[in-house]
Amino acid sequence: MPKRGQDDEEKPKKLSTYTLKLDDGQMERLRVILSGRGWEAFDVAYARYAFKGRDCNVTAYESGKLVVAGKGTEEFVTMTLEPDITMAPKLGYDEVHHPDWFELHAGLDESGKGDLFGPVVAATVIADRAAIEGWIKEGVKDSKKIAESQIIRLDKLIRGTHGVAVAVCLCGMPKYNLIMSRPHANLNRLLAWQHATALAQALARKKAPRGLLDQFTKQPLVQRELKKMGVVDFDLQMRTKAEEDPVVAAASVVARAEYVRQINVLSRDFGGPLQKGAGPLVKEQAAQIIERFGARALGNFAKLHFRTAYEVVLAAGKLDELPLPEPRARMEWGG
Repeated sequence: MPKRGQDDEEKPKKLSTYTLKLDDGQMERLRVILSGRGWEAFDVAYARYAFKGRDCNVTAYESGKLVVAGKGTEEFVTMTLEPDITMAPKLGYDEVHHPDWFELHAGLDESGKGDLFGPVVAATVIADRAAIEGWIKEGVKDSKKIAESQIIRLDKLIRGTHGVAVAVCLCGMPKYNLIMSRPHANLNRLLAWQHATALAQALARKKAPRGLLDQFTKQPLVQRELKKMGVVDFDLQMRTKAEEDPVVAAASVVARAEYVRQINVLSRDFGGPLQKGAGPLVKEQAAQIIERFGARALGNFAKLHFRTAYEVVLAAGKLDELPLPEPRARMEWGG
């Protein structure tokens, strides 16, 4: 049997971070343990105390949060905290490293942009700490990481939370296709208007100083729409991977739930469950819609500016019935 430490040499330890919540007595007991073991104390802003170990650092904050970070995190938790300190459960979201997640703010997200069938839905959620902590415990996160069977349940939870404002904005398929068929139509500009509309409606129900949106354009399109709508004294920030923020994650759940409801209505009209995305099965169903209801009916189900829609109508020989413009040629990259 290999001696303790041989596996560690063969498999380098990974950096990791644990965030825990301790009461005052546990905090003081841990301070005594670390001092007694000769750990080096160092200063961290807003911290009650901090110690450097050989393989990890331990930082205790006045709020009762304890952060353990480094290569030896798991060993420290197993060998020191669990036998010597009675711990509360590990937090799912790092409140110490992301305190802004728990402040009053708005989260914005959308759903359906990449699906041939169904509308694009923009959603805004405004919430504060009490709601956010409850949602985290219930498993609210980016909708792309949640099974669709749970989306409607979590949407109901979010909408039913006391003191929360929720708003959605979508265009039905005929209106959507009419807008996108106009000269110089642009999906990002339409989406910016939808986001601004949902945000303005939510702010009318609950004021918030700022909001966060997953970045879909580098231009301040949503901010321009907000200015047109008279929304002032509000800071809208945009960045990639914004769904890590729990309020943006809640907006992604609300947007996806509304998209699912809309696609379910269209599925009943079609006579079976419509596929999501824009792959081969989706093309087959689009062809079936043309065969059953005629080419013009495709606009009641699908986004006609998609290349997929043009290809299906072309293959069916129905461009005279539904004259869609030929999409731009795909860019070819290579040497």
